[in-house]
Amino acid sequence: MDAWNPTQGAGLLAAAVLLPFVGMLAGLALGGRWPQRMAFTVMPLGLALALGIAMHWQAADGALVYLLGGWSPPLGIALRADGAAVAMLLAVAVVVCGIGLYARADFATPRDANESRASFAYWLLLMAVWGSLNLVFVSGDLFTLYVALELLTFAGVPLVCLAGSGETLRAALRYLLFALCGSVLYLLGVVLLYGGYGTVDIPLLALAVQPEPIAWAALALMTVGLLAKTALFPLHIWLPPAHGGAPAAASAVLSALVIKGSWFLVLRLWLDVMPGVATASAAQLLAGLGAAAIVVGSVVALRQQRLKLLVAYSTVAQIGYLFLLFPMAFDASGLMAWGDLAQAAGLLQAIAHATAKAGMFMAAGLIYAALGHDRIDDLAGAARALPVAVAAFFVGGIALMGVLPSGAYLAKKLLLASADASGQWWWASVLQGGAAFTAGYVVLIAARVFRRPAAPLTDVKPVSLLSQWAALALTVASFALALTAVLGPLSDELLSKAFSLEELATMLATFAAGALLAAGLARRPLFAPAAAPRGGLGLAFEQGDRLVRRWPQAMLALLLIVGACGWLLTHG
Repeated sequence: MDAWNPTQGAGLLAAAVLLPFVGMLAGLALGGRWPQRMAFTVMPLGLALALGIAMHWQAADGALVYLLGGWSPPLGIALRADGAAVAMLLAVAVVVCGIGLYARADFATPRDANESRASFAYWLLLMAVWGSLNLVFVSGDLFTLYVALELLTFAGVPLVCLAGSGETLRAALRYLLFALCGSVLYLLGVVLLYGGYGTVDIPLLALAVQPEPIAWAALALMTVGLLAKTALFPLHIWLPPAHGGAPAAASAVLSALVIKGSWFLVLRLWLDVMPGVATASAAQLLAGLGAAAIVVGSVVALRQQRLKLLVAYSTVAQIGYLFLLFPMAFDASGLMAWGDLAQAAGLLQAIAHATAKAGMFMAAGLIYAALGHDRIDDLAGAARALPVAVAAFFVGGIALMGVLPSGAYLAKKLLLASADASGQWWWASVLQGGAAFTAGYVVLIAARVFRRPAAPLTDVKPVSLLSQWAALALTVASFALALTAVLGPLSDELLSKAFSLEELATMLATFAAGALLAAGLARRPLFAPAAAPRGGLGLAFEQGDRLVRRWPQAMLALLLIVGACGWLLTHG
């Protein structure tokens, strides 16, 4: 079979997976300052490998394939890299390098000091996350993907509790337990597919799977299990405390990278493994949950008192965008006719989020380190004290709004074109309205950090300039991502009117709508942060979020979504 023919340069796929794990094991064995040294050795090599894979993929006619041990599936295991995998390999390599430069100030071990537990663990876990993600992207069968996802979970959970406090330990345990629930559902689906079709190899399954009960059950179980790991609303029980309580360099890894592994696998299942099993009605369910995530995550973000928690709830909202692509893959007749277009939009959104959100968490961490707190109502004067870090935060936020030339802009345009062609006008409304919610918390923070403080800030601690510029570089990369469209065939269509008065008016209207949302829903008035907290609709959303993040409600939601997804697949 052509899918199993090894291709030139495909050995780089195995090297991309092994290199971070080799660096992790070497750092673990040597101890001391060696974990950091190994991480900074692996970073440029890993980035070079990702670039090499991209070059070989461009030269090849199709996906890169590497057979482990020379054995072809179904007896052996194959690593494969198509365009989606190559894009994610490159994006993750860039983000890891940026986060590594930022984390050097927080987790470096001085020459005259003994290694600390947090510093020793951070660099090892960063390399473990990188290797696990690379394995997710290039795995050619569903069981290897299960192993990769579990490696990713067990590398991500300790990042949550690096501080060692009781609060972060509880958050890490909550993350672990709920992620394992998702793992059980995913593995049940793999068992069903293997029992029904005798293989878990992706190309073989794509040929053999049929729209029948065993396939519907497997797709429903696996999809919802992965939603739990991705923390799509209302299955986000673990995300706010985990991302909000971890050190900034760890939060950047968790938000920008870790959740992308499980989302990428949902993409694989729906568009590559079982496109004939997936239905338009089940895709509407995924997008409906995504729309709910955008609204609830954005409103609750406006209610937060700490900057890192605001960014964490912003992640809840931005995850929702990643699931709007699924109904866009179907045409008006319910056939999956535009899978490639939807995949391109989803990948652009994922990469834009990875770069922007990493930079925003890093900027929030710098503000905390300099001021000694990240209380939103007490950030007056932060823009003057930390102009680069504040600029990084706002560039990332504006990029996520979908303003040209961000990657989110191009993703939004692709999805809007698909929604228009398929007659799904309601998702166009969600896409446009979601940008206003994003503008809301950008405007809220702007109203706080640009306010003149009551007294001059005299106790601002110095923070690393390298860390500040690393954060800014990642957010600028997200903002400039759409400029790469000039290399593609869609650039003329999508960017011809990008600088028109219509686009400018849309951007200004988005900011105006965001300001209204922030003024009406934020905990305190925009220009009176000392006022008493307000209730109203924002408080109702906040209380509703607390309710759905309790264990009984979260487990019930997990089961209900499995049932709903299965029913919609069966009757779609």
